[in-house]
Amino acid sequence: MSQGDDDYSPALSAALRHATDWLHSLPDRPVGPRLAAHDLTDAFGGPLPAQGIPAEDVVDFLARTADPGLMAMPSGRFFGWVIGGTLPAALASDWLVSAWDQNAGLRYATPAMAAIEEAAGTWLLELLALPAGSDVGFVTGATMANFTGMAAGRWRLLTDAGWDLDRDGLSGAPRIQCFVGRERHDTIDLGLRYLGLGGPRVVEADGQGRLIPAALDAALQEGSGPALVCLQAGNLHSGAFDPFSEAIAVARNHGAWVHIDGAFGLWAAAAPELRHLTRGCGDADSWATDAHKTLNVPYDCGIAIVRDASALRSAMGLHTSYLVHDAEGPGDPFEKVPELSRRARGVPVWAALKNLGRDGVAAQVSGLAAAASDIAAGLAGLDGVEVLNDVDYTQVCVAFGDDATTRAVTARIIEDGRVWMSGSRWRDRDILRVSVSNWHTAEKDVGMAVDAVRSALAAVRGS
Repeated sequence: MSQGDDDYSPALSAALRHATDWLHSLPDRPVGPRLAAHDLTDAFGGPLPAQGIPAEDVVDFLARTADPGLMAMPSGRFFGWVIGGTLPAALASDWLVSAWDQNAGLRYATPAMAAIEEAAGTWLLELLALPAGSDVGFVTGATMANFTGMAAGRWRLLTDAGWDLDRDGLSGAPRIQCFVGRERHDTIDLGLRYLGLGGPRVVEADGQGRLIPAALDAALQEGSGPALVCLQAGNLHSGAFDPFSEAIAVARNHGAWVHIDGAFGLWAAAAPELRHLTRGCGDADSWATDAHKTLNVPYDCGIAIVRDASALRSAMGLHTSYLVHDAEGPGDPFEKVPELSRRARGVPVWAALKNLGRDGVAAQVSGLAAAASDIAAGLAGLDGVEVLNDVDYTQVCVAFGDDATTRAVTARIIEDGRVWMSGSRWRDRDILRVSVSNWHTAEKDVGMAVDAVRSALAAVRGS
């Protein structure tokens, strides 16, 4: 099946039309999907047809059929999990990434992609106040960003212990003890599992989920051999930040590699009024974040940052005769991520940063935190609502007395559809968790969020 120069136009025109309709529907459509996956299986499935249909008809069918099964995650009224929206410049540039169809692994083969991503990496280091010259890799999401940073740490710790990981593997290697806060995100444990490092040693945290440095010191004193310490910028529930200066000083005294999971919280460094939350963060060895969350670029776009470039490239890179390297460059992008073939994920990051500038990123991050604070204040004013966390960043956790009432209110909010807030469990209580991550969220959305909770609580009490 050959394609001429004009074969793309009908399909792309259809995609533009449907994408525009979708985006225009977001301010008013219910947030939750109208159909479940099992309701859509037959429409999308069945026997593979013997004869295909024109590309534009495929796009039309796809958009119409998928619509009732879509959640309005890009809406300013979506407060579930920690999921951002997409800035216009980032979305449009991501379309170009797909159209250009460049495999961004090799600098020599795709020089434009390499140059754009290198610029984006330099801007990120400057914006987040991380060490100049650190390596920046663009991965699928925060999970793989954590994995990548900890993989570099594993390589460095074993190399410094005299063990050749590449030659001998992990069998018989010195045991790396991993230390994590009690309220770390589960993807840290998942990354350790991927790396074959086993379960971590848990360090006590305070009431907001911040790791306690004295407890870390005591735990490190009990162990011996190589140590990996994982800290957190932005607790999943409270939004709290570990005390980096104190905790990193403790880790340094024990020769540990320090990795920071900053999936959504690392961006606090970009806002002057929030920067104190990340004090000392730049003294770590590696960092992970997700540009889809607070920066608001399309999926998938995690960012792995490692101070020790040789450790990262030794852990992730390879050399083979068929790959053509750019002899004058700083190395190939694939040497910094767990992939050879990948799309140019850094291009939408570059576009978002170019579009916003330093001041725009600061305003966006501080605006998300301010919206969370306003929601918390509105909810705290309702009878029977308890705000459980210190709302210092973008997370709000509330309860409505007993667990059964909290679960019922959460279900009512989701059923109502005006906003989406997800339930969770924190500090041995069922909670309603509000995550403000979308650049669209405005004052009217804050008011609607508070009103939706008020209505749901009244309905539960009256039932």
